[in-house]
Amino acid sequence: MLKPSPLQSLVAELVGTALLLATVVGSGIMAERLAGGNVAIALLGNTLPTGAILVVLITMFGPISGAHFNPAVTLVMAWRGEIDGPDAVTYVVAQIVGAVLGVLVAHAMFDLPLFELSQKIRSGPGQWAAEFVATLGLVLTILLTGRTRPEVVPMVVGLYITAAYWFTASTSFANPAVTLARTLTNSFSGIQWTDAPAFILAQLVGAFAGAGLARWLGAEPRRL
Repeated sequence: MLKPSPLQSLVAELVGTALLLATVVGSGIMAERLAGGNVAIALLGNTLPTGAILVVLITMFGPISGAHFNPAVTLVMAWRGEIDGPDAVTYVVAQIVGAVLGVLVAHAMFDLPLFELSQKIRSGPGQWAAEFVATLGLVLTILLTGRTRPEVVPMVVGLYITAAYWFTASTSFANPAVTLARTLTNSFSGIQWTDAPAFILAQLVGAFAGAGLARWLGAEPRRL
């Protein structure tokens, strides 16, 4: 396979993140409509498609862009020297744009207003701690599994997020682009925009804590 061009990598990050958010938001809308008021069933209906689509997207786009779909992951990879600074910045921009597009697509598919602000409150020390833990675990999963079994990274990331939806109080956003985009949906998966900054801060701290722990445990950066 020829090495992907920078443009191909950016498009892969944009499209992959858009499909991820279309799945997160769309499955949340569908689950809430079908659950008959049972929040646990709605969460399960939101969880399973999200974990499944991550396996598909990482397998599909990994050889093209690395399948980050997450500014926290991209910044960790830049810190490790696996992607240079300018490329990291363009990745983050593509991820944010893709995330917003994914929310718009989900709204269009379910006949909701394209633009709306979430009123769903997600705040407090437990939620922030959950985002720290969720993102730390995600980065550990990627780096430690990628060290010895890179071929199973798509599966283990999908499984980790599926589990983290249920063992974290925040339902594991673990992604700044996802968090920003979910302020734009007043559906099951939304988050009030005033609550987003604390989530993003916790995610970034968790990501770098995970990266530091992974390096200490032996997941050294790849040499370019």
